[in-house]
Amino acid sequence: MTAARLIELWRGGMRESTHLGHVVISDANGIVEAWGDPGAVIYPRSSCKMVQALPLVESGAADAAGLGSEHLALACASHNGARIHTERVAAWLSGLGLDEEDLRCGAHMPNDPAERKRLTCSDENPCQIHNNCSGKHAGFLTLKRHMKAGPEYVEIDHPVQRAVRRAFEEVTGETATGWGIDGCSAPNFACTIEGLSHAMAGFAQPGAGVRGRAQRRLVEAMLAHPDLVAGEGRACTELMRAMKGRAAVKTGAEAVFVGIVPERGLGIALKVADGGTRGAEAAITALMVHLGLLEEGHPVVQKYLTGPLRNWRGLATGELRRAGGFPS
Repeated sequence: MTAARLIELWRGGMRESTHLGHVVISDANGIVEAWGDPGAVIYPRSSCKMVQALPLVESGAADAAGLGSEHLALACASHNGARIHTERVAAWLSGLGLDEEDLRCGAHMPNDPAERKRLTCSDENPCQIHNNCSGKHAGFLTLKRHMKAGPEYVEIDHPVQRAVRRAFEEVTGETATGWGIDGCSAPNFACTIEGLSHAMAGFAQPGAGVRGRAQRRLVEAMLAHPDLVAGEGRACTELMRAMKGRAAVKTGAEAVFVGIVPERGLGIALKVADGGTRGAEAAITALMVHLGLLEEGHPVVQKYLTGPLRNWRGLATGELRRAGGFPS
């Protein structure tokens, strides 16, 4: 099957661009709705951080380190590098007897405007704690310490990554067809859109036992702390706030998005083929409206889907539209 038309950009009465992609909504029994090819193989990128955090919780490492819901939200986060993120990650590392140099995620300028301005004006360089994945890596370090394993926890054959791969394959119900190196240097395992949606359905309706408790804790942490999962001005944070705890959403690089809807037992996975964030944010917003989790007139829906696109003078220049029958 080919990619489906998901989102269109219209300008001056003409369709200017089209975002194609694949979407699957699943429950415990399988696919509920789908657009495009459910078997399309992708890298989930950061959308699967709650899966990567499963061994942290299941192993007992999180409890042994005294981690709370804020820590678990940061383990699932692609954060802005604001003070609310960096101070918490720094304190987390300090509590482990570790510091920034123990991270293996690399450094980049934060997306948070205030922290970026502070660094620029002070002539201070960003450190690895500013990396949007530093919370995930603090989780990896916590698990590494619990396992008494070596320092290079992002290596594919390290016990941490072997545990992540096992969890990933178990919750997707698939054997990973390959792996690539993510922006934060950790391995990212490939799966189908259907497999990723199946994994999210498991988080939406967790079972009993160690895994179910871990899945529930991670989702509850994301819902309790949307500001830590992304940050101000970010789609993940703004959508979760707008839905008031009814669903968790998480983006990944190259236009991947997942959704977890506990009240309906639904898991959502989508990938926009062109890798464009605009299309992915509009598509996940359209799905939340489709499922009755957001009202069409809500300001967050207007921001990411229905509102006019404006130029630098504030003039309305175009609009995004749902393409064809998406979502039906």
